[in-house]
Amino acid sequence: QVQLVESGGGLVQAGGSLRLSCATSGRTFSSVVMGWFRQAPGKEREFVAALRWSASTTRYADSVKDRFTISKDNAKDLMYLQMNSLKPEDTAIYSCALKIGNVIYTDRTMYTYWGQGTQVTVSS
Repeated sequence: QVQLVESGGGLVQAGGSLRLSCATSGRTFSSVVMGWFRQAPGKEREFVAALRWSASTTRYADSVKDRFTISKDNAKDLMYLQMNSLKPEDTAIYSCALKIGNVIYTDRTMYTYWGQGTQVTVSS
């Protein structure tokens, strides 16, 4: 069974940086897309970034492009989200997710497996 566990959240001042990690286990599929989503209080869960595990193809939400970087470590089965120049509006619970297949979708309903999330709070 696929399990995803996030870590690395916390409290940071505006302009600061954080790196989130997503540890995966039980993944037996070779063609998968993994992504980061976030949900702020009172808002719907939204797409942040995603990558194809077997390639270097990535996709970002416009709101985080040029500030966030998604990456992976194949050997450790880890996915990362490096977040720079953080803004108060980045405050949310960040969750990693996995979908089977190579097409990157921004629609959260296309992702089957989810972690529990990690809180990121950016103070002004």
